[in-house]
Amino acid sequence: MTWVTKSTAAPDSTTILRGLSSRKRVPLGSAVYNRLLETLYDEAAALDERRFDDWIAMLSADLVYQAPIRMTRTGVNRDRDVMRTMFHFDDDYTSILMRTGRLQKSAWAEDPPSRCRRFITNVRVGECETAGDYEVVSYLYLERSRGDNPHNEQLTAERRDVWRDVNGAYVLARREIIVDQSVLGMSNLAVFL
Repeated sequence: MTWVTKSTAAPDSTTILRGLSSRKRVPLGSAVYNRLLETLYDEAAALDERRFDDWIAMLSADLVYQAPIRMTRTGVNRDRDVMRTMFHFDDDYTSILMRTGRLQKSAWAEDPPSRCRRFITNVRVGECETAGDYEVVSYLYLERSRGDNPHNEQLTAERRDVWRDVNGAYVLARREIIVDQSVLGMSNLAVFL
């Protein structure tokens, strides 16, 4: 699978990405599907429990980790609402190492740390053109509690991943997070999605 960074705000309808793009669907309940689903659950647990070293072990050294900006558009351009030229974050493996290192020591935005629960649903899996790579599209619901605030923050998103089979374990090679909100209802995005 070739990933091209484009803006869906462009007038070209070929830039609209929705759902699973792979034509080789991995069946629900198959061994590959179940292993990838377990991997997604393990990843969510590692992040919820702030086990960043465990999460980093699940990442590929060539990782691309992005959350493009969402716009509200109307009329003929209403489906071109994801700006793949501007990002909430645009990370690679090295910047993820830096961010997790700060979170484990002294990140002002996460002191005290957020308490999060990540719920992963609607998982669809397809084979990529590269053997051992799998396109995984899932929905994320994040519930976040900060400090003593009685009101939790929520975020929903679609995640478009590529997971790679490396010696029988899956590592995350690419993640694009399409947040449903155009105006974030969170004080910051100092947590991983």
